[in-house]
Amino acid sequence: MSNNLDEIRIKGLEYLKSDFGDEAVEKSIEYTEKFIVEVPGWQVWEGFGGGGRFEGGGTGGAARNTEEIAEDVGLIHKLTNSTPTVGLHILWFLSKDGAAGDFEVALRVKEEFEKNNLKIGSVSPTYFVGDSEDGSFTSQNILVRKNYIEQTLFGAKVAAELSDGLLTLWFPDGTNYPGQRELKDKIGLLRDSIIEVWEKVPEDQKGKLKRILVEYKVFEPGTYSTTIPDWATARELSRLFGEKGGVLVDLGHHHHSTNIEQIVANMIAFDIRGGFHFNTRYAADDDHSVQADYMMAKIFHELLRGDVIYNAEPSKNWVFALDQMARAEQRIPSILKSVDALKRSIAKAVLVDMSELSELQKAKDIIGSNVEFERALLNTDTSPIVMEAYRRQGLHPVPLIAYAESGYQQKIEKKRA
Repeated sequence: MSNNLDEIRIKGLEYLKSDFGDEAVEKSIEYTEKFIVEVPGWQVWEGFGGGGRFEGGGTGGAARNTEEIAEDVGLIHKLTNSTPTVGLHILWFLSKDGAAGDFEVALRVKEEFEKNNLKIGSVSPTYFVGDSEDGSFTSQNILVRKNYIEQTLFGAKVAAELSDGLLTLWFPDGTNYPGQRELKDKIGLLRDSIIEVWEKVPEDQKGKLKRILVEYKVFEPGTYSTTIPDWATARELSRLFGEKGGVLVDLGHHHHSTNIEQIVANMIAFDIRGGFHFNTRYAADDDHSVQADYMMAKIFHELLRGDVIYNAEPSKNWVFALDQMARAEQRIPSILKSVDALKRSIAKAVLVDMSELSELQKAKDIIGSNVEFERALLNTDTSPIVMEAYRRQGLHPVPLIAYAESGYQQKIEKKRA
């Protein structure tokens, strides 16, 4: 640890304590230490590509298989103590032929992860393969629907028996033109297929499953209609899974200027279980590393206020994962940057003086309330808190620096050339 980093951390903490008080800063450090987020396996995998930002010089050393994925995410977890699980797409990582899931493969992957102090996290059926141009669960071809239903049942088995019990569902079903398909028929087939899946999941597996999250996107891949375009549709479909169902929010896939923190607040108000795919988008996709910006801090404020993070009852807590992939950049530094940004954001949210803010709100002081809100969420640099949280865990205060100094990038580029 350099003296300069020590000075930044110590002086920064002194300033923050003088502004927000010792108790608030200590609580912020504690919550920053405890924050965890899942890393999807495809974020370090060489198999994900396609041109443009999905290609580039930063791809050197990408993981070629699940064993190397385990090594890379294991190092990220070692540097941050924040990424204990890896999300997996079935046909990418739990299959021998790319057409169906294989439980023997899943058992092998579980062992590979455990060797690197990791666990299988969310399990995701891969609905977007070659026969899905007409839809997956909404395909007019009954054989296509049957194949995807079987894959989803396999995903439920893996999630129940080999992971923490989280199944996440994203359906790339939609249309490009009005009249291409009847919209009511599309959503009806999706609903009926989900019902069939849930009826076929064995009762012992249902008991082990903790959460089944349905993701929504404003578009992708359909440009005229997407079958699950909003959180309300996702919620209605998730109800088909009973109390296990919930909604997955992907930050990237919203219209510009969407008030995502209000969506979070509404979901919490209606006791909807949820989860996040964190990323940053500049256009209408979700592939860039996370920024510790005002929006991210406001989202964490709602999560804290809603008591769905750090709740003593684990079933009430939302689940968090990264969802980013721009191959033009080095994979591991991109993930480390995102973990840092999320920790800075949760640290900001903890610093909000709710007592002072509540008084201003009761007094109907509109500007005063906004100024107090922005004091922590917009105008405060919480990097000293994040550095202190790492230091207390015996880690380098800046994991990006630790990674650069480790020589790991050069090692994997040479080994995996």
